[in-house]
Amino acid sequence: MQVLVRDNNVDQALRVLKKKMQREGIFREMKQRKAYEKPSVRKAREKAEAVRRARKQARKTAIREGLIAAPKPKPRFPAGSRRPGFPSPTAAPSQGGNPAGQVSVNPATVA
Repeated sequence: MQVLVRDNNVDQALRVLKKKMQREGIFREMKQRKAYEKPSVRKAREKAEAVRRARKQARKTAIREGLIAAPKPKPRFPAGSRRPGFPSPTAAPSQGGNPAGQVSVNPATVA
């Protein structure tokens, strides 16, 4: 595996290298090889992975041929917009209807 370093930018080269390693499955393989895996467990895992790949390929083919509907894309929110359920990054926390931040005193409790 080879990564070119441009303009002495090692950080960018490391990001590219990590992305390539992720695509190749090196991290997953390193995690699996950390401990011994019995041959029977390995066969079962490989078979399950093969089934998963076959189902994914069949699903993509069916979507391409129009036999099933494509999944709805997840909504993407621009950096400055408000996401549902999250406070706006520019808005200050609410003070419970007291915009000036004043302390309210109930006259009945003051003696």
